[in-house]
Amino acid sequence: MRPALDLDPVAESVYREMLAHPTEGIAALAERTGHSAEDVRDACDRLSELTLVRSSGEHDGQLRAIAPDLGMEVLIARQQAELAAQQARLEASRAAAVRLIAEHAELNRTQGLGMEQLNGLDAVRDRVALLSRSVREEVLTFAPDGAQTAANMEASRPLNREVLARDVVMRTVYLDSLRNNQATVDHANWLTSHGAQVRTVPALPTRMIIIDRSTAILPVSSADTASGAVILTGQGTLTALCALFEGVWATARPLGEIQVRDGNGLTSQESTTIRLLAQGHTDEAIAKRLGVSQRTARRVATDLMERLGARSRFEAGVRAVQRGWLPSRAD
Repeated sequence: MRPALDLDPVAESVYREMLAHPTEGIAALAERTGHSAEDVRDACDRLSELTLVRSSGEHDGQLRAIAPDLGMEVLIARQQAELAAQQARLEASRAAAVRLIAEHAELNRTQGLGMEQLNGLDAVRDRVALLSRSVREEVLTFAPDGAQTAANMEASRPLNREVLARDVVMRTVYLDSLRNNQATVDHANWLTSHGAQVRTVPALPTRMIIIDRSTAILPVSSADTASGAVILTGQGTLTALCALFEGVWATARPLGEIQVRDGNGLTSQESTTIRLLAQGHTDEAIAKRLGVSQRTARRVATDLMERLGARSRFEAGVRAVQRGWLPSRAD
């Protein structure tokens, strides 16, 4: 198992001795720790990589240990960057998986391979209503459209009430931007008051509804969800989509939970925005991913660039990496 502080026992013991005896060299450290001089040198190399030791400014060729309060802050920042990189890779994998599934569904829809295409919004709504009335255990939903219209929310309540009255588990993931629209928050609170579970995330890969882990509905086009949808029933496909949902759900924030800022002072929406900025997305694309207006997306992006002291989006990406807001390419 990986050590919690990213230090192996040898490196940790050497670091402790260097703090206690800052003027001693490799030989003395080897004697104090009981390790060979070669192991101590390797430990020093590792500590240097982690920026826990640095060259002495007073004595050429000697190393000095950085004080724990500074050293641990650097180490934790590095681990946060690695975690951010892992989360970014996971999100990219999720999005790629959804695209591949949708493309595969379109390619094979005429072959009857557990796939069916519905054309037009009315056909999609009719099928969703039919499936909702027949659901027995669970409904899992990604709702990436941000604030909902009053008409849509009002129209959905009778069916949602009927489904929840049958003790069906209903879990829905909205965008964080939902929290900025009181009418949509009220609707989400209405759902939770009737037994549903609601969480939010900064961005979602696609709109999706999964019924009883046996049927999934995804839009044919993420750019125009009203144009139609694909109905997927293949066991392998449903297993992958359910895993996608559970992964997002695990990182989502319950609706009633107060928003907190990360170690860099960023909200989840700001963290997602800076990543999208660094990837070269336009205000329009960022607004769509976050479920906010272009004006809001532009305001958030501008604020982040000002905080970074950046004059361009490319420079913002560079400065964000330097500050530890984003992982470096090497990570």
